[in-house]
Amino acid sequence: MSPIQTEGIEFADKLRRNLSPSQLYEDALRYEPGTAISSTGALIATSGKKTGRSPRDKRVVEEASTVDDVWWGPVNKKLSGESFSANYERAVNYLNTRERLYVFDGYAGWDPKYRIKVRVVCARAYHALFMNNMLIRPTQEELETFGEPDFTIFNAGQCAADPGVEGVGSETSVAISFERKQMVILGTEYAGEMKKGVFT
Repeated sequence: MSPIQTEGIEFADKLRRNLSPSQLYEDALRYEPGTAISSTGALIATSGKKTGRSPRDKRVVEEASTVDDVWWGPVNKKLSGESFSANYERAVNYLNTRERLYVFDGYAGWDPKYRIKVRVVCARAYHALFMNNMLIRPTQEELETFGEPDFTIFNAGQCAADPGVEGVGSETSVAISFERKQMVILGTEYAGEMKKGVFT
């Protein structure tokens, strides 16, 4: 399998990449309190205080690629590059303290001509399982040659954002930088934030 390198993340031996759904079920049931299997076989997981998306906490970095093309306002709120970097550092520092890191590499879009390679780095099996279901799973051969992703999601949702960071203002932050091709999630464990980020 091709080696994984993602800026700031210390994968070492704790990396669990593209596990099968059954392996992710097992990890979620073993390591995540409150998980169970429903009568239909679905995994039941808790997302903490947030049981839905947090649109008021979503930010887009104002940069050359977005400044003239985003309809800025109460929905699309600006975030500076410096504030995004602070969020990124906080997320990476948190993820590096976890005993296990899950990575899911998949495709958004079916047509190979147009699809993008998405990497999800997270600390919960539930989050990896969710994106295993949402994105197109690569074949073993595709995974071997996956290379660098086009877009990376750093989901550190168990770690609160710093409300003191300019432009953040609460303990929840969902921020996207199109220049850096990254999304950083803090302060919400609701898995749908990742899916919405890919749509964006």
